[in-house]
Amino acid sequence: MLTVAYASGGSGCVRRLPRGALDVPDRVQPGTRPLTSSNGCAILNFPLITDPYFYAVSVPAVLLLGISKSGFGSGFGALAVPMMALAVTVPQAAAIMMPLLLVMDVLGITALRKELDKKLLRFLLPFGLLGTVIGTLLFRLLEAKMVAGIVGVFTLLAVAQRLLFPPRADSRPPPRWAGALLTTTAGFTSFVSHAGGPPISAYVIPLRLQPVVYTATISYFFFFINLSKWVPYAWLGLLDMRNLATSLALMPLAPIGVWIGVRWARRVSPVLFYRMIYLGLFLTGSKLLWDALK
Repeated sequence: MLTVAYASGGSGCVRRLPRGALDVPDRVQPGTRPLTSSNGCAILNFPLITDPYFYAVSVPAVLLLGISKSGFGSGFGALAVPMMALAVTVPQAAAIMMPLLLVMDVLGITALRKELDKKLLRFLLPFGLLGTVIGTLLFRLLEAKMVAGIVGVFTLLAVAQRLLFPPRADSRPPPRWAGALLTTTAGFTSFVSHAGGPPISAYVIPLRLQPVVYTATISYFFFFINLSKWVPYAWLGLLDMRNLATSLALMPLAPIGVWIGVRWARRVSPVLFYRMIYLGLFLTGSKLLWDALK
């Protein structure tokens, strides 16, 4: 049975209907009237995604994203949108993730505010914001598969380079021009599919920061990047009630994922920490490349 609420004048109506008795459209199209009952009561629709398969892939995706927001396993975070996109389109998956990202970012930076590398963040942030501007301008022109393929190939090449030619203890950090290019790419891929982790990791990992400092700096970087995406997403028409309502249903998972990740980031050794990141980057690159070639 399905409980449906109505509103009419100053009185309320509640009626229990058999499941499937109503087929309420996601949006009320211009020029149409709200669905009403025979006594004039207007049905108040809550446009939540109810497909069980969607939640079967979205629950682990949100948990992975929360863990990645702690910095631990940051490569895995880029798998969240491709996983959710198994049930919905990539733009819709990215839109559903937006409110979740905001909550996760706030939780992450609150837990790690004392370990932030402010100098590094000041260098990274302008280029990341430039990438979001590029993503806004090209969003309607690029196919999701093309972006997935580009990010996937780049991620796998970066992992191969680090594994085949590991840095020596006396090796110099990457040049700043490489950091600018990779961070701009991170802003762009973050805007298109919330997959900014692999490009920026390719620059920040060779800096050999302490795990907690790495975690805090990346968390603050993506907090500002994700905050900057709200207005463009609204302008592109991605933030509708159906997506926002679905985000609300998934919201309790956000703090759980962040909590798990923060605890692991503070407890694991630097060697294991970065091995997990490389594993996440490899899986992410493979999944994105597979999506592009399908």
